[in-house]
Amino acid sequence: MTTPTEVGPRPTRSERLDRLPFNAQHRRLLVGSGIGWALDAMDVGLISFVMAALAKQWLISPTELSWVASIGFVGMAIGASLGGLLADRIGRRNVFALTLLVYGLATGAAGLSTGLAMLIGLRFVVGLGLGAELPVASTLVSEYAPARIRGRVVVILEAFWAVGWILAALVGYFVVPASDDGWRWALFIGIVPALYALYVRARLPESVRFLEGRGRTAEAEQAVRTFEAPSGVAAVESPEAPPAPRPRWSDLWSDGLRTRTAALWAAWFGINFSYYGAFIWIPSLLVSQGFSLTRSFGFTLIITLAQLPGYGVAAFLIEAWGRRATLATFLVGSAVSAYAFGQAGSEGAIIAAGCALSFFNLGAWGALYAVTPEVYPTFLRGTGSGSAAAFGRIASILAPLSVPWLLDLGGSGLVFTVFGVAFALAAVASLALPEWRGRSLA
Repeated sequence: MTTPTEVGPRPTRSERLDRLPFNAQHRRLLVGSGIGWALDAMDVGLISFVMAALAKQWLISPTELSWVASIGFVGMAIGASLGGLLADRIGRRNVFALTLLVYGLATGAAGLSTGLAMLIGLRFVVGLGLGAELPVASTLVSEYAPARIRGRVVVILEAFWAVGWILAALVGYFVVPASDDGWRWALFIGIVPALYALYVRARLPESVRFLEGRGRTAEAEQAVRTFEAPSGVAAVESPEAPPAPRPRWSDLWSDGLRTRTAALWAAWFGINFSYYGAFIWIPSLLVSQGFSLTRSFGFTLIITLAQLPGYGVAAFLIEAWGRRATLATFLVGSAVSAYAFGQAGSEGAIIAAGCALSFFNLGAWGALYAVTPEVYPTFLRGTGSGSAAAFGRIASILAPLSVPWLLDLGGSGLVFTVFGVAFALAAVASLALPEWRGRSLA
């Protein structure tokens, strides 16, 4: 065991966590949270393939299909706001487990849908759980990650989204077209998160910063020592942390935070609008262009694979360049790729532009999730992250609904030009965010 050799102020528990090397406990937290994240992505991704199948099986119009996509984001907007607030009140881990349970059960039930109304209702409930889970998971991981690699760790967490979306693409390719009930079996697979919630509740740690703010110092100390032990670091006595004030939504707009909040919300809005507008509709748009269901799903699977290298490059650059530069660069790349996809006419051009869109867009998502928890102090971190995600979900509601209208107005070229503009505006907003590379969380 190593022992502290320096004489000086006693380090706080947060400082003790920040100084640790990345060890087995960090890996367990990252993978445990990441699996939940991947299951989340799989659920969101599955609906795009289900939509394409139902358009043929139930003869659903594009407008009705857009509601199948958008209603989940209505639930996500409400869930993100409530989940973030609850995370600051009852803890990150509890909310994480609860949301996995809610959306897992609702997704499985959606496979039993007998009509459009039932499917839409259950997709709303699914959205409640999904919306609350994402900002809470990134907040929990961010609060445990060592300061010098915190951004990279959160981007790696976000990379599990690509794993989940690839799983959705595989299910979409092999299961959905296999029979008339293929879409039902795809949704039944979505019940897995409900089972995983039991593991999350039992094995993942609660946030040290949250425990301290609630006066649960013994639990906070035990959590820190659990993370110190694999690195052979001897425990030291930390000063008592002051109790945390109760979070209020109005605090997000207080002096010193309002510019950050406005910039963060604008970035979330732009990236949500373009990402969900594009990727929810790509399989259906390819089918409408004359490609078979299986072939369009195959194109989507190839395009989805490009998400992984996008995350990998962002994970490296976010600590080398910093948060703002990485986020802005990937958003600009997303804007150019979206425009190129809208102009693509051949199969090769569709795949190339789609892969570029996947690469840059998902790298931008990784950077955005890394910077979001860093914007706010601990007592407000869950509320702030959840509120930004909730505002972004408004865009994800509007985007799928706008696609049929934009298609009628100017075809897929106009659709993806609009998405490109939204990415560009998000890039501009990201430049107003604070740079927190290598610094301890507030």
